Amino acid sequence: MHARLTAMARLTFGNLASRIYLGLVAAAAAFVAVDTAFVHHDDASMAGIWLFLLAAPSIFGLMALGTVFGEGVAESAAFLYPALVAAVLIQACALGLFVRLLGDAGRPHTAHPHGA
Repeated sequence: MHARLTAMARLTFGNLASRIYLGLVAAAAAFVAVDTAFVHHDDASMAGIWLFLLAAPSIFGLMALGTVFGEGVAESAAFLYPALVAAVLIQACALGLFVRLLGDAGRPHTAHPHGA
């Protein structure tokens, strides 16, 4: 179990592409927080859309899953914020897996007999 968690953490946080993606998400989250807290808008701000675009397509699947429990649950902040975090982590892990697959594709594979 510990080895699987370590491998998942390495895929999610242990490569440059995932770290850049997570940095973009953190910058977008900071922008949304500043916009929400300090900028007055006569109408609703669209700043939060950047977080959803960065978390797509995983966030849409999680939101669809949330509607199984009812529209009120799927639209609540208690569901939406953890779903957004989960979607970003899923995306970062998928990006790390993709980077690893690309890295393995360029290396030649040699046969190793058992016990050697």
